[in-house]
Amino acid sequence: MDFLREIEGKRAHDPIFNDKAMSSGRSFIPGPVIVGAGPSGLATAACLKEKGVPSVILERSNRIASLWQLNTYDRLCLHLPKQFCELPLMPFPENFPTYPTKQQFIEYLEAYAERFDIRPRFNESVARAEYDHTLGFWRVKTETTEYVCRWLIVATGENAEAMVPEIEGRRKFGGPMVHTSSYKSGDVYRGKRVLVVGCGNSGMEVCLDLCNHNARPSLVVRDSVHILPRQMLGKSTFGLSMWLLKWLPMRLVDHLLLIVSRFMLGDTAKFGLDRPKLGPLELKNLSGKTPVLDVGTLAKIKSGDIKICPGIRQLKCHAVEFVDGRTENFDAIIFATGYKSNVPFWLKERDLFSEKDGLPRRPFPNGWKGNCGLYAVGFTKRGLLGASMDAKRISEDIERCWKADAKRLTVKSHT
Repeated sequence: MDFLREIEGKRAHDPIFNDKAMSSGRSFIPGPVIVGAGPSGLATAACLKEKGVPSVILERSNRIASLWQLNTYDRLCLHLPKQFCELPLMPFPENFPTYPTKQQFIEYLEAYAERFDIRPRFNESVARAEYDHTLGFWRVKTETTEYVCRWLIVATGENAEAMVPEIEGRRKFGGPMVHTSSYKSGDVYRGKRVLVVGCGNSGMEVCLDLCNHNARPSLVVRDSVHILPRQMLGKSTFGLSMWLLKWLPMRLVDHLLLIVSRFMLGDTAKFGLDRPKLGPLELKNLSGKTPVLDVGTLAKIKSGDIKICPGIRQLKCHAVEFVDGRTENFDAIIFATGYKSNVPFWLKERDLFSEKDGLPRRPFPNGWKGNCGLYAVGFTKRGLLGASMDAKRISEDIERCWKADAKRLTVKSHT
């Protein structure tokens, strides 16, 4: 361990040594390595920098927040008010609307990286990362370099890879089939019959976008779903919920939310949108399933502009057979079926992360820290607010170790 500490010191203060290390394909990092330059990775790097701890971010894409920049639709806005989505140490500009647009959020992230001088190493896709118990360090391998570090922070998030379900007859359909990660606008679907599979926030909003571009969307709803107004009683539904939870038990808050929703939206079950037995907050807390915040889609469902369909049995040539036996013709299918973690594919570790779904085994708020200097940020199923909480905890934890090491080395150098 002592000789590796010495190597770390040389790496930090001796450019010639650093050049030699890089030319040999190995880079010794004195601080943490962060995998992923999305909001979670940026927030963690900024919190560490504020505490005097340097870090290196490895990003597989050629830009920050690649999911937001490359894999989101044009009309996307933040679903929660900006005060619940800002990263640590830097609020949104005052002139931004309550619900910033996709482009405004990207501008905010770019300004955030510039303010904290965060410079990720782009086009560095991590192929393998594992802890070397002999050395006492993490070995993080990309195509060109092996990074050796004491701390490894996984910031690739819950939405690293698109999920598309296996459906019988996919090859028979013949029309375009895309995931929402490839969907930009309904303009290319004008006049077409489009089936959207998945009734979460993305599926609902894509249906609305298709309507606004004169397409004819239908929505597959297989499970029960909570639909809430985005605003209640003059406040954001999320903000009102957080305020009520300070004073009332969760089940009572759920009951109040559902009463107001019934008054504002009516009985959604009449339109094929049954509500789960658990309330929206309790369901979110237990399963991570997010309620849909309505931005106008429900009105289109009520008017018949968006048709509700049951689950799919199989695909046919430009047609879909549903589980109730009906068959309808469609020109295209859009899968709003979510994303998954890619952590099990590259991280060789079984304690913090589940091999099954790539998420922390321990539920929020205890899933941010593992063993041997391993951390997880952005896996809380609580959006940007949860990621910010993780980033603060991680930076505080590493700061304690960093300062303890610095003090120990100082004492050693004086003896």
